[in-house]
Amino acid sequence: MPRSKEILNLAVSIGEVMLESGGEIYRVQETVGHVLEAYGIGDYHVFVITNGIFATVHEQREDAGSMVRYVPIGEVNLQRVAAANQLSREISAGECKIEEAYEKLLACRKDKGLPKWLLILSGGVGCAGFGYLMGARPYDSFFSFFLGMFLEAFLILAAHYKTSKFITNILGSALITAGSLIFYAAGAGILYDRVIIGGIMPLLPGVSLTTAIRDLFGGDYLSGGIRLTDALLTSMCIAIGVGAAVKAFQMLGGGVLPL
Repeated sequence: MPRSKEILNLAVSIGEVMLESGGEIYRVQETVGHVLEAYGIGDYHVFVITNGIFATVHEQREDAGSMVRYVPIGEVNLQRVAAANQLSREISAGECKIEEAYEKLLACRKDKGLPKWLLILSGGVGCAGFGYLMGARPYDSFFSFFLGMFLEAFLILAAHYKTSKFITNILGSALITAGSLIFYAAGAGILYDRVIIGGIMPLLPGVSLTTAIRDLFGGDYLSGGIRLTDALLTSMCIAIGVGAAVKAFQMLGGGVLPL
């Protein structure tokens, strides 16, 4: 492989890790450019959208190269984004040869992140905290804590089996709602609506929506439109899951829920 294409592959691969982990479009584009420049390539063009990277180098030379990389929209992983960003800084500072950069990139891809038990515990704490902020009592947050852990365990299982994102959001929100209504029907005396709101918080596409708005204001209308569509469809799936669980509860004899 010519040296220019090897460098191009490295730069695009670093950008791919950032993009699939939730990195901003402009940051990914700048990172790919910085890596190419660090290894002496000044003649390049890079175009990044939400789910793809297009790059060319040395268009007027014999060793010209181009690369198109499809990047499916994945879960946000800021730890990977930070690791890839740090690698690009080391490359730009001249502290990392190409071979070393590939090794660090491979380590970044293999990074499994936080242990599952900590993710499940954090999910419970997050749901309890959000529920309290949304008006739940400490008593209600206690139930949100356990439902949040259950939801996080479900999300980990769904990710393991590569379940559709839409199906995961519908089932996840339905499970949280069903759990809250079961506690309510059992006479636990909870504010079921606050428990539901706190429980579904991990499913809400807050980062995607914020990034979409940022891209739109930055002039990246295509990328912003893709992320905005993803955020809206995710919200719709959550609403379907909650509504379906409430309707099923009423049809099974739960009656009209008080507001």
